[in-house]
Amino acid sequence: MVGKPHEAMHRLFQEDPGVFGRAFKRLALPFGTPTEVSIYTNDLSEHRPLERRIDSLIAITTDTDGPFLLAMEAQNDKDPDKLSAWAYYAAYLHATYKMPVVLVIVCRDRATAAWAAQPISLGLPQWPSLTVKPLVLGPHNVPAVTDPDEAASDIPLATLSAITHVNEPDIGAILDALAAAMRQLGPDDESTVFTELTELGLSGSAAAKKWSDLMSINLSFFKGETAQRLRAEGRVEGRVEGRVEGEARGKTMIIENILDLLRSREITVPDEAEQQIRSCQDTDKLRTWFHQALTATTITDVLT
Repeated sequence: MVGKPHEAMHRLFQEDPGVFGRAFKRLALPFGTPTEVSIYTNDLSEHRPLERRIDSLIAITTDTDGPFLLAMEAQNDKDPDKLSAWAYYAAYLHATYKMPVVLVIVCRDRATAAWAAQPISLGLPQWPSLTVKPLVLGPHNVPAVTDPDEAASDIPLATLSAITHVNEPDIGAILDALAAAMRQLGPDDESTVFTELTELGLSGSAAAKKWSDLMSINLSFFKGETAQRLRAEGRVEGRVEGRVEGEARGKTMIIENILDLLRSREITVPDEAEQQIRSCQDTDKLRTWFHQALTATTITDVLT
C-alpha cells in the first residue's frame, strides 16, 4: 500500500537526483558523477486496461557511464508480485527509451532489503531468458549520518540515512544530527523540503515522535505536518518563534504552505486555482489539498 514513507523513499531522489551519485560514491559502487539529470514520466502503462506505474523515473548522465535510466521503487515489505513487475519495468524501459536501466529499490528494514536484492530470473532455472539484478538501498549499506556537520554538508543524503535507518538503533543520533543541520538553514533555503520528506519517511514509526519533538524546538523553517499542526492548534509553547494565534492565521499559514510546496515542486498554479486556494475557509479541505500537493503532478490532482 502506498503511504507517506513510501512517497518519501523515492521522492527525495526527485528533489535532489544528485544524491544518487553521492550515495553510491559512499558505497563504492561503480557509477560516475552525474553531469545531467532529467525527471521522466513514471507511467509505464501500455494501451490496454492493465496499468503499471513505477515510483520515480530519472534520466542521469554521468562523466563515466553516459546516459542511463534510474528506475526508483520504494518497498516497505516483501511482495512476491513485485518481482515480475520489476522485471517488466526494466524490459519495458529499455525497449522504450533504448537506454541502460538501473533498477533501484529503497527499503526501510534489513529483511525487506535482503529479499529485494535477490536477482530476478524469468525462464527455466537451467536457462533463464531474463535476469534482473536490483540495486537495493537500505540500512545495510546506506551510511548512518550521525555527525551534524556531515549532515549539513549533504542534507539529502542525511535524509536518506534517516529514512532507511528508521528501525535501527542509531536512528536517534541520525535525527539529532539532521535536526541540528536543518536549524542552520534559512527560511527560504530549498533544502527545507527535506524536513517534510523526513517526516513522511518516518510516518508510522517510533522515531516519528522524536522527529516531531525535535522540530517543535524551532519551527521557523519547517513547513511539514508537525509545524502546521502545532501552529494551527496554537499549542507551540515559548520555545517556538512566530507562535500562531487563532484559527484564521492558522488557515493562512496552511494556504501559504500549499502554494510554497507547489512552487518548490514546479507545479503550475493558474491565477484561478490560486484564488480558489486562498479563498478557502475549510481547514480540513486545506489540509487535504496540502497532502495531495506532496505527490500530485498537476494542480488538478491537488484540487480534485
